Amino acid sequence: MDTIASPLLWTAFGGLVVLALLVDLVLMRHGGPHRVTFKEALWWSIGWVALALAFGGWLWWYVSGQAGAEEGQRVALEYITGYLVEKSLAVDNIFVFLMLFTYFAVPEEQRQKVLIIGVLGAIALRAIMIFAGALLLQKFHWILYVFGLFLLLTGIKMLWAAGKEPDLENNPILRWLTGHVPMTRGYAGAKLSVLENGKRLYTPLFIVIVMVGVTDLIFAVDSIPAIFAITDDPFIVLTSNVFAVLGLRAMFFLLAGLADRFHLLPYGLAIVLMFIGAKMLLIDVYKIPISISLGVVAAIIGTTVALSLLRPQPAKKAEW
Repeated sequence: MDTIASPLLWTAFGGLVVLALLVDLVLMRHGGPHRVTFKEALWWSIGWVALALAFGGWLWWYVSGQAGAEEGQRVALEYITGYLVEKSLAVDNIFVFLMLFTYFAVPEEQRQKVLIIGVLGAIALRAIMIFAGALLLQKFHWILYVFGLFLLLTGIKMLWAAGKEPDLENNPILRWLTGHVPMTRGYAGAKLSVLENGKRLYTPLFIVIVMVGVTDLIFAVDSIPAIFAITDDPFIVLTSNVFAVLGLRAMFFLLAGLADRFHLLPYGLAIVLMFIGAKMLLIDVYKIPISISLGVVAAIIGTTVALSLLRPQPAKKAEW
């Protein structure tokens, strides 16, 4: 696979990710399971974004020194664009997590555990799918058209569903799990299962973790083709994905109380996916410059966030 990264660069990145995860797991879990405050989540979120941007700056400096300033600028723009796309899609992921936590009434103290598993699962799934996608693209150029059509249709579907309440009651995976997995009536602390009268029963926390894993897989299927529309370098694809996911846990606690304020964001994400899908379909006709792609994505996300804040969602009427 063609990439700017040397074995040393891959090793350094892997070491940085392991170190970042260890710091996150040790420091953010300091004091045991607890309710993460808005202030704590804000500082962690700022830290993760700063780390991602610092890595992008270092990547620009490193590539510029190895291959020239023009190549360094190209790589840095691809990384930043990819990071912005993946970070934006991660917000939608967070809204689904919040919906699951609310539906199953997950205790505040146990939400961190679920999110840790979600982050680790997201990183593993993305790594596998990125390398598989890179191999396919290297052998079959026409896969780009498949990715593009998939993203275009996904964006249209998301646009149609935006503003509608997701129906977890009729989710086929959730219905199968609750219908076939023997469950307890309530939570048992951080336990995923308990023994009652010699029978193994699973707690709602186990079901939530399974659904988070399924959500990770669904969003990986959406996000991986999106990043390949920006660059086909597996190193840039993986690094932008991983840095976007690393801050997922802190961003969840940051946005948990603000989800309703960004009610128009799903429309923006849908338009972003449609734009990226169209870009992939046109790649052999006209290759949109990466700087324009970055500007379009930033403008779409920024506009929908601003409009969400300027035009708050009407209060829902009480049901009688």
